[in-house]
Amino acid sequence: MSAETTRFDSGSAPAGTRTGPGSGPGRGDIPQSGGAGGGSGKRPRRRGERGPLASFGLHATLLFAAVIAVFPPLWLLVTSFKPKSDTFTIALISNFTLDNYDHVLNNTKFLTWFGNSLLVVVTTTVIGVFISSTTGYALSRFRFPGMRPLMWTLLITQMFPMAVLIVPLYNLMSRYGLLNRPIALIVTYLTIAVPFCAWMMKGFFDTIPISIDESGRVDGLSPFGTFWRLIMPLARPGLAVTGFYTFVTAWAEVAYATAFMTGERHLTLAGGLQTFVNQHTQDWHLMTAAAVLIAVPATLVFGYAQRHLQSGLTAGATKA
Repeated sequence: MSAETTRFDSGSAPAGTRTGPGSGPGRGDIPQSGGAGGGSGKRPRRRGERGPLASFGLHATLLFAAVIAVFPPLWLLVTSFKPKSDTFTIALISNFTLDNYDHVLNNTKFLTWFGNSLLVVVTTTVIGVFISSTTGYALSRFRFPGMRPLMWTLLITQMFPMAVLIVPLYNLMSRYGLLNRPIALIVTYLTIAVPFCAWMMKGFFDTIPISIDESGRVDGLSPFGTFWRLIMPLARPGLAVTGFYTFVTAWAEVAYATAFMTGERHLTLAGGLQTFVNQHTQDWHLMTAAAVLIAVPATLVFGYAQRHLQSGLTAGATKA
């Protein structure tokens, strides 16, 4: 058989015959799935595309993790509306009551503890944010003798666990007569929060162009004026992270609050919770109600600062 009878080009194809991709088993043809020639009919899976089973497993895992994360605070909230007799029952709210909240607010020193905590937290947050931002700005913009040892000191202080520092700090506070005073907790919380926040703010200030500082100096601003008027407005995400971390450090801390403060009128909220459940009393229904009340301010602060948290943490982490 000659080559002319076995080859067809685009100009000599017989009527009713298709050429090109999918026309047959010829050279360069691509079989079409689901055509007359049969085939499995399945679309080829793209690279990185999950199959149905893998997708189901992923969503099931995420759902299970979400349930595990939400269950403890949800059960705490449910228990706070139960009477004491139903505290350990697995049923939902069968006998709804607000007596737990009424007792905590009116028959305990909760409002006094709240005032003590508010004083400590607000003072610690304001001073901590100011010291951290100024320290971070100085480390980012200036070169001075002892700069590197200072940076190492900020890092090394984060390696000591809090429990190790309780005894020496307690001795210092006792020597200077600061026990049972808010300033003892303020100074202690600043020693915990400032080193980490200063290092993080240094990394955030590194992301702000130095040309902004130079333009401020050209306009006659002092270094502090440049920092306060030009850099601080641009550093809001970093300040939000610093303020939130300092707030949480002072609001939720228990060890120092119970070691440095004695007597119900001196306690903060973290120390006051221990009066509900101890070796003498086990009022879990009251403790859950107090815990819910304590969580409300932290939730509000987090809701206000959360839009800046991601950008601030990312900038501080990548440039530190």
